Amino acid sequence: MESSLVDSATAASLCATAAATRRRAGRRGGARFLSCSCSSRDDTAARGWPVTTSSVGRRLMSVAPGRSLAGSSPQLAGVNGWNGNGSDCQWMALEDSFVLEAREDEYGGMVVDADRLPPDTAAFTRSLALSLAYWKSARKKGVWLKLPLDRSDYVPLAVKEGFKYHHAEESYVMLTYWIPDEPCMLPANASHQVGVGGFVINDQMEVLVVQEKYTSSTLLGAWKLPTGFILASEEIYTGAVREVKEETGIDTEFVELIAFRHAHNVAFQKSDLFFICMLRPLSDGIMVDDVEIQAAKWMPLAEFVEQPFIQEDDMFRKITDIFVQRLHRRYCGLAASRVTSRFDGGTSTLYFNVADQPDDVGCDAA
Repeated sequence: MESSLVDSATAASLCATAAATRRRAGRRGGARFLSCSCSSRDDTAARGWPVTTSSVGRRLMSVAPGRSLAGSSPQLAGVNGWNGNGSDCQWMALEDSFVLEAREDEYGGMVVDADRLPPDTAAFTRSLALSLAYWKSARKKGVWLKLPLDRSDYVPLAVKEGFKYHHAEESYVMLTYWIPDEPCMLPANASHQVGVGGFVINDQMEVLVVQEKYTSSTLLGAWKLPTGFILASEEIYTGAVREVKEETGIDTEFVELIAFRHAHNVAFQKSDLFFICMLRPLSDGIMVDDVEIQAAKWMPLAEFVEQPFIQEDDMFRKITDIFVQRLHRRYCGLAASRVTSRFDGGTSTLYFNVADQPDDVGCDAA
């Protein structure tokens, strides 16, 4: 643990300052700032200050060794050192400044409770500095600070203390702080977005296709598969079924995961995973989503494949070739199976090749 030695003159000055502060506060009728362990219990009790111990999460908290509160008054200095009489002098921050409520994660980091932040910027500034000092003295590692939208004025204060942006959602921004003097080991923000496409073909060998209202110039007039992004906590196959339903009104069921594409620097320098699922139609009446979709229809497979934007594009041509091979049972996709793992204690979906599925679902054994 880091340490700091304070000379006797400095310690005496701090003790005198604290004593004067207690006397002034006593005349005002309340204890608000500091208690010093080098003061006698009788002297402290006589002035109306309870003798207390420090613990994480309480409003009365031991300040870390050798650190003072940034931007705070000298009366809120936090030191742990020699007081001139050979005893430790440990300062306790009261009421106006306290270590932020937080829980320790499994990696030795601290996750601040976003629902129990200080009520104003001044209190937050003091508490944040005190908390960092305490966590440093306790040899903690990373700090995760989630600031809700209604606490957005705290963001520049945290950045000034050395926090960095990690990610943001509609209702909050997440910031991080790496304490050790070594390379940061905190995981980076999510690196990928995930998209899905639905290859839906009926018994007449017709493919369900759409024309989008808003598209790039290379796809103007082209008929393409229904596509979209999956939602948070949504399975790949359920996302494909949902997107087809939203864009065309067609109900479907998942058959197989046919292929996926991995690309980089797609949107805001993020990578992109795009999963293409084979779906079986359960209805045939099209109802177009007129917000995103210009038109939708059932198109003969041969006509779909011969479109110029497919034949002139290596990726699209390869995907349609895979579809055709799958229809002729010369290719086998991946089935989805729900599994439970003791690794994380939860259920997840495993995609794997099953060659001996029924003919109307999978592919024949090779």
